[in-house]
Amino acid sequence: MVEQTEITEDEAALYDRQIRLWGLDAQRRLRAARVLLIGVRGLGAEVAKNIVLAGVKSLTLLDHTNVTEEDACSNFLVARTDVGKNRAECSRDRTQLLNPMVDVTADPQDVDNKPDDFYKNFDVICALCCKPTQLYKINTICSENKIKFYCGDVMGYYGYMFSDLGFHEYAEEVQRKVTASTSSQGDGEPATKKAKTDEMETVTVKNSAQFTRFKDAMTVDWKSSDNVKKVKRTPSAYFIMKVLLQFMENEGRRPAVSSVSEDKKLLSTLKSEVLEQIGVNSDLIDDEFTSKCFAELSPVCAIVGGVLGQEIIKAVSHKDAPHNNFFFYNGVEGSGLVDKIGS
Repeated sequence: MVEQTEITEDEAALYDRQIRLWGLDAQRRLRAARVLLIGVRGLGAEVAKNIVLAGVKSLTLLDHTNVTEEDACSNFLVARTDVGKNRAECSRDRTQLLNPMVDVTADPQDVDNKPDDFYKNFDVICALCCKPTQLYKINTICSENKIKFYCGDVMGYYGYMFSDLGFHEYAEEVQRKVTASTSSQGDGEPATKKAKTDEMETVTVKNSAQFTRFKDAMTVDWKSSDNVKKVKRTPSAYFIMKVLLQFMENEGRRPAVSSVSEDKKLLSTLKSEVLEQIGVNSDLIDDEFTSKCFAELSPVCAIVGGVLGQEIIKAVSHKDAPHNNFFFYNGVEGSGLVDKIGS
């Protein structure tokens, strides 16, 4: 659990606008939060920007990969002259410039080489561009140590985010109806004869939510009688992301612009295999998606990264109801949907 910390005068001046929005206590919790961001591609740049501007205590950028030509399309934290250099190290300086009061560090090591104890140094972990097995492992560590876990990715027109906050308590403002009398006091009228009017007032209430792990949400038994009825109501982006994540697991990489023809065939075959395996009709998604999931499109990164950053802020500050548990964006349809999947 993030402990509150004192806000300096300089910080109070810098964060004045958001303190007015969500309160001093919420800003104190943010100021104490230590965040680990795994994967600093286009989506990672958007998330880094949003949480650094909000005023967390520290942000560690972890990425062992190098900047590519594709990064110029979506990653505003690196320069074209950085191609071939480590992505985390190249992103650190521009991230730091966004807010000098946040401690920003770069870690160029491979996430697979990190010991379990490494993750215990953080209050929030956001894992992007990772394979499912990596996400399952990190999520388990977070769950066992009460660390807030997020993951997400953007491939072409499609993007998603997932959150597991365990048992999470939060404050929420709700509208409550209040009945008031229109008669003034001391007018001699009996209470039963006084006209009543309904007015609304805003009150803050305490709520809670229980989350599920990423593995449970990705290994749903869609053949069960209960879930068969839910298939048509489930965003198609969920099943598209399952195919894309399985591609990453099998190939050890993302669909690449340099091998479009080959990867489109692999994705088409994989779609049939994945959907058949989970008991979903292969017609649920057509093969058109295979031509729309290459590179990271900056508008999609901005949308998914904006939602992800806002969700991290909400969770750390304990303000407002969090998304439980998925947010999907389908750029082909221009739709963004929140859905809870898994028990």
